[in-house]
Amino acid sequence: MQRYILRNKNKFALINAILIAVAFLSKWTIGNIHIFTWALVLASVLGVSPIAIQAYQALRVKVVSIDVLVTIAVIGAFVIRNFEESAIVTFLFLFGAYLEQRTLNKTRSAIKELTEMAPESALKQMENGEFEEVEVDDVDVGDILLVKTGAKIPVDGTVLNGEGSINEASITGESIPVAKEKGSKVYAGTILDNGTIQIVADRVGEDTTFGRIIELVEEAQDSKSEAERFIDRFSKYYTPAVLVLAFVVWLFSRNVELAITILVLGCPGALVIGVPVSHVAGIGNGARNGVLLKGSEVISDFSRLDTMVFDKTGTLTVGNPSVAGKEYYGGKIEEALEYLASIERESDHPLAKAVLEEIGDIKVSPVENTEVIKGEGIIASVNGHRVAVGNVALMQREKVKFDEKAKRDIAGFEEDGNSLVLTSVDGELKILMGIKDQIRPGVKEDLMKLKKLRVKNLIMLSGDNQGTVDLVSRKLGLTEAHGNMLPEDKSNYIKKLIEKGHIVAFVGDGVSDSPSLALANIGIAMGSGTDVAIETSDVVLMNSEFSRLPHALGLTKAIARNMRQNIVIAVGVVVVLLVNLIFSDWVNMSIGMLVHEGSILVVILNGMRLLRYRLR
Repeated sequence: MQRYILRNKNKFALINAILIAVAFLSKWTIGNIHIFTWALVLASVLGVSPIAIQAYQALRVKVVSIDVLVTIAVIGAFVIRNFEESAIVTFLFLFGAYLEQRTLNKTRSAIKELTEMAPESALKQMENGEFEEVEVDDVDVGDILLVKTGAKIPVDGTVLNGEGSINEASITGESIPVAKEKGSKVYAGTILDNGTIQIVADRVGEDTTFGRIIELVEEAQDSKSEAERFIDRFSKYYTPAVLVLAFVVWLFSRNVELAITILVLGCPGALVIGVPVSHVAGIGNGARNGVLLKGSEVISDFSRLDTMVFDKTGTLTVGNPSVAGKEYYGGKIEEALEYLASIERESDHPLAKAVLEEIGDIKVSPVENTEVIKGEGIIASVNGHRVAVGNVALMQREKVKFDEKAKRDIAGFEEDGNSLVLTSVDGELKILMGIKDQIRPGVKEDLMKLKKLRVKNLIMLSGDNQGTVDLVSRKLGLTEAHGNMLPEDKSNYIKKLIEKGHIVAFVGDGVSDSPSLALANIGIAMGSGTDVAIETSDVVLMNSEFSRLPHALGLTKAIARNMRQNIVIAVGVVVVLLVNLIFSDWVNMSIGMLVHEGSILVVILNGMRLLRYRLR
């Protein structure tokens, strides 16, 4: 019977409302007091049933809940034959609970939307080579899958053949399609906008990036901040205190109606629900925008931080060195480029890759008598010519002479923070290339946004030489920049900042800087959903997009501000009602319940504003 009543409490609220309407219509139209009274009695009994059951279940676990206060208040009103109050209070309470559940469900819309994006089926290659549709749970690692235009990618995998554009908004929050070709990584839950591809399954089910995002967001939304834990403890003692206060008031005044009105006015519903709804809605907003906030404690610390420390490579810079400038000297440059490409093709040095990308498709020749000069470069024979590829020291070793233009070019490239790759053929300088890791587009503007969000210190730590670090720092307008730092140097530096009382966030790649990510108050990974980034950090920018960082910080500040607003609203409403109960005569039991339920809806709607938050 209890389960039936609780399962149908919304129907009870509807019947309650109809009976109240019948009661007042009979009184106003035909003046029948008997129908009026018995309709309200029946409405009170039906309305209080689910509330009383919830109160009983709470008392069984030694919790004095809001339901206990309302049940006692309704029984009290019933005893003094104030059937209007008892019927109206039960309806308002049940109807308020219905509206609260409806609006609360909307705050969890991010989880609902993510879950709906989860793929349910896949086209799997069977033993006969044909593709058949199977449940996604029947896909194993190593299976080959076919994905057609408009279909969801069912697993994390690697493209075997075919090309297409994929909408990765479910992973990154970015709706611009990403081109995929053979060898590209694809993620479950993303959508193939056009093209047809075959993929091999690398990770399936809950192990996919998409599955882990859902799990992380669910865990974050279910976690509790210190503020929420305090309110839970507060309401545990506050609710019995209201009960005692009502009893004391009755003891001294013998006014039952006043006592039960205090019970209704003292219900802490808005206070209990105000903080969680802000928390859940804020984390939902982050999930939709490619920002994973891993719990309420993260929000608390992040919203108050004053210092942000950045790794350079892959965070402030793109992470892939490229040719930033080049100069040619003398004739036969095409041949010199062929010789350079021939030598660099045999090297696995990062600079070699940048050089080859710059040169592009070109004829190559056999390389002979290769000699690697440690820390300087390579000398080899190509088509009978002695070719040297390396830095200035190697050119000096080869007695290559620089004219005035070459000297100016070399000095200019070095001042601009480039690593130099020079090429000489038979002792004559032919090519100069300046290679550097480019600053991420838009980073300077994003750093300015962080300053406007009251981040006082913007600090860069890097393993690069101090000259390069200083150059990047000047371009970006950072507070401090320190080079030649090993991972342990970075973590020691962060430790000192925390000891000085700073609230520090560290932004890194989630792999080489994991000690710093773990040590900082807030670890932020530029992760693209990688395993290490998700595990080590407190905040993950899912598409490694630096521009998400100001949104993340602004969002946490908005969440913290929204929580404070809800606390003020909840406490303020109770104070105003109690003051008016003492000093005026317009507050009664029904009005108290109406205002009480209204305050709950106000804090929920206020929290839901976070779902639409955008950084100005």
